Formats: sequence, C-alpha cells, structure tokens
Amino acid sequence: MEEPTFVHRDGMLADKEYVEWLKELKARFRQSQIKAAVRVNTAMLEFYWSIGRDLVTLRAEERWGAGVVKQFSLDMREAFPDATGFSYTNVKYMKRWYMFYIERIAKGQRVVDQNNQQLGSEFEISPKSQRFVDQLEMPEIFGQVPWGQHIDIISRCQSLEEALFYIKYVVYNGWSRPDLNAHIDAKLFQSQGSAITNFERTLPSPQSKLAKEILKDPYNFKFLSMNDKYDEHDLEDALINNVTRFLLELGKGFSYVGRQMELQMPGGQTFFPDLVFYHIPQHRYVIIELKAVKYIPEFAGKLNFYVTAADKLLRGNGDNPSVGLVICKSAEKTIVEWSLQGIQTPLGVATYQLQEVVDRTVAELELNKKNRKK
Repeated sequence: MEEPTFVHRDGMLADKEYVEWLKELKARFRQSQIKAAVRVNTAMLEFYWSIGRDLVTLRAEERWGAGVVKQFSLDMREAFPDATGFSYTNVKYMKRWYMFYIERIAKGQRVVDQNNQQLGSEFEISPKSQRFVDQLEMPEIFGQVPWGQHIDIISRCQSLEEALFYIKYVVYNGWSRPDLNAHIDAKLFQSQGSAITNFERTLPSPQSKLAKEILKDPYNFKFLSMNDKYDEHDLEDALINNVTRFLLELGKGFSYVGRQMELQMPGGQTFFPDLVFYHIPQHRYVIIELKAVKYIPEFAGKLNFYVTAADKLLRGNGDNPSVGLVICKSAEKTIVEWSLQGIQTPLGVATYQLQEVVDRTVAELELNKKNRKK
C-alpha cells in the first residue's frame, strides 16, 4: 500500500521529445476548451432562438396581450433565479433576433455576397411545418457567434446580406465585440471589394472574385496624425510607423514584406516600389503605391511595371499572380477605368480617409457658422 506523499519533480528527464509531446497536449486541451465553450454557446443560442420563434409564431401579443413579454420574463426569472438571460430587455432581443431574419427572408431578400453570388445554405429551412414563419431553424454558423455580437448585428445592420457578412467575419476572424463595432463604424461591408479593378479581365474565375475581396474602398487611415501639407513619403512613413494598425486595416492574411525595395535593372536604372505585402491565404504578392494626390492615369503604368517585376522576381512555385493597388487621396471612376484598359496585369485603385481631413472640414464648417452669425 502506497504511503501519502507530496507530488513533486523527481528524477524526470524532460528531453526534446517530452517537451514537444507536452506542447501538443496543451494545444489539444485548449482546443477542447474552445469546443466546449462553443457547444455551451450554441445550446444557449438555440434556446434563445426558440423563444424568439415561439413569441412570433404563437402571435404572443395578440393571444395574451401586450404585456406577455414582461410576464414571461418575470415567470422565467422566478422559476430559475440563478439563471441569467431572462431580463425583459434580453427577451425582447430574442424576439427581434428571430424577426430580423424571418422578415427579410419572407420578403424575398437573397443571401448574396458583394459580387451578387449566392452565399450558400447558411439558412437551413425545415420542410416539416406548413407555415413558412415556423420553418426557420437557427443556422449552424450562428452558434459560433457570442450573443452580444448578435445583438449588435441586428441592431446596426439593415439587410440580410450585411448581417450575414458580419456573422461570417466574426466567425472566421475571431472578432471581439469592440472589433465588430469598429468595423461596422468603418462601413466595412460597404467598402469591401469596392475598389475599382481590372481583375475580371486579367484573372481567371474564381481568382478574380477572391482577389477583389481582399481590397476595399476607402481605406480608413484615421489612426494617423498628419500635418496639413503632407506628401506620399510622409504618409508612407506614418503607415510604416503604425504598421500593425495598417495591417489590421488591410485585412486578415496580409504579411509585410518590405518598403522601398530596391529594384535594380540591367541598364543601371533603379526603382523603388512603395510597399510590398504577401497575402498568405491567397498566396500572392500585393504591391501598393501610395499617392497623396488625386489619381492620374500615369499611376497605372508605374504600378503595372512593379507588378510585372514582382511576378518575375518574387513569385515562386505555387504562388498566384501578383496584384497591384494604388491608394490615393481621391479618384474619378471613368479616369481609373480608362487607364486600366489594355493593361494585362491585375491592378486596382482605392482611396483613403484621414482624420485630419475630417477634423479640418468640421473646423471650417464651424468657422463659417460663426462668420455668418457675425
């Protein structure tokens, strides 16, 4: 029979193999914790969804009066005093949650992405019920999104397309609630994939669609503090000094490669592309030229040269074609589209926004108001 003893390290040789095994087990345990949390979250959300659906399908207010939600809240809190989530406000959100989706589906809104392509079967409609309003089961992907994010999405989004866009990004990018709201504030849904490009002509499908999804317009550089008279070198310096914020603004998957990488040609001429990135999920280089002025056609020619150089000198086996992006102060659509005609490399043009521009505009408006009063 073993004697009582304290457990402590005793004669164990922690070699490299043990360390690797321990590391793997820690990772597996963390994954099991995440899976368990997702299962708990999914079960709770499925219950919330069923409450919202019941309140709608039973026509609760018509049947039991306008105070039925308050009464239901009180009854559930009395029956389960240790449970959370049955406040009057939260129960109202359960109904709003279900109503948001069922109303838009009933009105025939298609679930589409930015390029008007069907997103797929995120919504599974059960054929068992006779009434359409009874048919909508909670989509599986919803279980991976915390309740607070669901509330913000239905409170701030207008269309089914927009709501599902943010649902997917919360799941795939692991956004926190502040992250989600920051992206909604920045109108990511409206800007994603909206840069003017020639990708449909220069890249095969579905690469053209995927490549366009990693660009947007405008880019939000409001995290920078710029003087009134800045040029592109100042802008470039500021972005590199804030490269983490810049990468977040570019989007998930971008890796910084270099700035002003020297391109030496055989005849002795030297060129310097502004910024070079690599998009890891799409396996392609992205060359960015920054312009602190309005777009002019000459920008396309220079960027075309840099993208060609990236394809010939940087692109490796397994890499997809490189793409180029001009980020400028402003751009006229017709000029951009005409300048991209005939160019065979995939290029895009987008604009940026700065806080100092917004602040100065507000200050000028206030000054004008004061002058008018005088």
